Amino acid sequence: METSTLKKLIRRKAGKLFEHRLQTCNVLDVRHWEPSTIIEVDLHLPHADIALWNEVPYIKFKVDDFTYRDYTPSGWDAETSTCTIYIDAAHQGPGSQWVKQLKKNDTVSYIKIGSTHHKPVATSAVVALGDESSIGHLLALQKMVLPNTRFSGGLVIGNEHHRKLFHEYFWSPLVPVARKDIFGHHSLMEWVLEQHYSLENTVFYLAGNNTMVAQLRKLLKNQGYPSAQIKMQGFWS
Repeated sequence: METSTLKKLIRRKAGKLFEHRLQTCNVLDVRHWEPSTIIEVDLHLPHADIALWNEVPYIKFKVDDFTYRDYTPSGWDAETSTCTIYIDAAHQGPGSQWVKQLKKNDTVSYIKIGSTHHKPVATSAVVALGDESSIGHLLALQKMVLPNTRFSGGLVIGNEHHRKLFHEYFWSPLVPVARKDIFGHHSLMEWVLEQHYSLENTVFYLAGNNTMVAQLRKLLKNQGYPSAQIKMQGFWS
């Protein structure tokens, strides 16, 4: 049996074990950032206890048969059980194809809500660094940092129009950074060096494509920041 066929069979068997645990939520609205490579989706999750989200959460959505992807709500309203997710749809993949066809009033399925274990620590400088795939994650982290003067960060966004939209849509100390390299770690490191952060009281939260997160961690360590001050959350490359 070919390896690809065997993998599909294993995935189907694993998927069937999860199907009975699926829950549903409703799409309230869908907004495309033109060109449609960033898509935001408002959701109503009637079965979720959003009041318990005291760490940055993720939702594992069913995006195709026996295929699941994790997306982070950027913020949430416990009274109405609603949240918004931002999905980087610039690449080809089941998650991108799924979100591109979503429309208002659709019902979507998810298998669980979990925690990324990212929450702000007690330090004077919480610095978030990410890319288009981590917009929701970094905005969720910002929501948890009090006082908000402790929070800052850089967000690599390749599309100039999307950088402008980010400024227009959000009140956020996150700075949209132009992408000068494929994965974005060199662009973010250049931005970090311009900020002159202290070695003693700065904790970095890295989120985004796996290559960017891994390489940016190396660059930060080379600058003298210890591992304990670098928190990571890698997504699909």
